[in-house]
Formats: sequence, structure tokens, C-alpha cells
Amino acid sequence: MKAKAPDAAPIGTCARPFVYRLLLVILVLEVGIRAAFCQAAGGPATESKASPTFDVAAIHLHTPVPHERSHIVDSSGRFITVNVDLRSIVQWAFDVPANRIIAGPAWINTQRFDIEAKSESALDTQPKYDSAAARQQKRQMVQSLLADRFHLVFHHETRELPIYALEVTKTGPKFQAMQTNNTQVNSGRNYLEIEGGANTMTVLAESLAEILDRVVIDKTGILGKYSVNLKWTPDDAVSTGDEAPPSIFTALQEQLGLKLESQKGPVEVFVIDKIEMPSEN
Repeated sequence: MKAKAPDAAPIGTCARPFVYRLLLVILVLEVGIRAAFCQAAGGPATESKASPTFDVAAIHLHTPVPHERSHIVDSSGRFITVNVDLRSIVQWAFDVPANRIIAGPAWINTQRFDIEAKSESALDTQPKYDSAAARQQKRQMVQSLLADRFHLVFHHETRELPIYALEVTKTGPKFQAMQTNNTQVNSGRNYLEIEGGANTMTVLAESLAEILDRVVIDKTGILGKYSVNLKWTPDDAVSTGDEAPPSIFTALQEQLGLKLESQKGPVEVFVIDKIEMPSEN
């Protein structure tokens, strides 16, 4: 008696797994070839997000007028400067103290610019936005403007530079702790008032660095929020008698129980490799 042959499988049933595997191999090879091609061409295998830019920006050399002031305005969807030197604009864009900006031509300190830049898509034009994120986006937009119109090229490095160490005197601190969620800094040619901040001593050190044009490192070891008030007589001010406040160094010791020690230390600086007068509008 002959054994019955098994029923034949429908055409294509056994071939399907092989076809699927073949298609998968082809797909993997295609992805690999595309990635290799992008790398060989010098580009990334995946798209990178471009830095935000302004929709339009007008840049003009400032025409001086008597008794004028300089200011930077960061408003909704706009960035405006009036009578501002380029070093200050770089300082604002990269959030770096002016005394840490190294090199560059002399005219970045003397030539002043009027800039009006606008963006309809900026975060601060939206109904709901994160103010910190909006400020960071605006800084990135000004960075792009500096690269595009002023051809700014820079790098960071660490240098050994003169610094001041902010320390506590033997008599101890002379300011009061406070509870606040805000940071208020008011300063002028001969006074400095600070209230709060995540760490008031850090804010004080940064403020003194701007006044003295030298890096100030907080070495007080004092953490927390305080109310700080300081008054002094600038070195180039005309003396008004015995009742005039002392120099800023003496005022720190007498009014706050703090002192500045001159030292040298590693400082991260912003080095300008190249910067040019702006391209035409």
C-alpha cells in the first residue's frame, strides 16, 4: 500500500519568511550606506537643530549727541541697542563679565552701535512662556547675529590672572539674613545694594567684579540670602570732607565685615579670535 504524499503547501507560503528577511537586509544596508555617505561628505548622519535667528536686523554706527546715554532693550520679540559698544553686546549675548573678554581690536570698546532686531517667532512673543528660556533664546539669537554680521570667531580658555578673593574679616560679617524669593541689585558710581539671591555673597562678588574690573571669587563660605548695603567714595571723586565715605576697600571692611585680598588664580576667559565691522544692512 503506497503511503499518501503530504498535501502540497500553497504556492509562496514557504518563500515568505525568506522574502521578509531579504527585505530587512536590504533596508539595513540602505540605512548604513546613507549614514556612511553623510559622514564622508562631512555632514552628520542626522539633522541638527539650527540656532534661532532674528527675522530682520538693522545695524548702524551710532551718531553721538550731547548728554546721551547707552542702553540695551530686551523686549517682546525685539533686541535693541542705543549707543552701545560691541564689547558690551558680546557680554550680553554670551552672559560673560566684561573683564573676562580677552583680545579683539581696540574699536570694540570705542565704536558704538544702534541695533534693532526683530523676531515674530521668539519665545517672549508667545502668550505663555518661560522667562528664563526666552532670555536664553534671545541670547542665542544675538550670538547668531554677531557671527553673521560681525563675523565673530571666539574660543574659551583658562588663564592665570590677577583676582580678588572676597573673605570675612576677623570681626565677622555685618549684615542681616533675610527671607525673599527675589533678587534685587541696585548700583551706582558710589553705592551697591543687594537683597536676596540664591546666594547673596555670589551676587556681591559678581557685582564687585563689574565695579573693580577684576574677577572676584567668593571665599567667604557664607551661604544664604542677606541684605547688603555698601557706600564708598570713588578714587577719582573730589573729597567732600571728613564725612565722605571711605574707599570701596575700606568700606567693605567697616560696613560689611568683608575684605578683598589680591591674589592670582585660574580664570576662564572668552577670547575673541576674529571680529569685523558689520556687513551692510
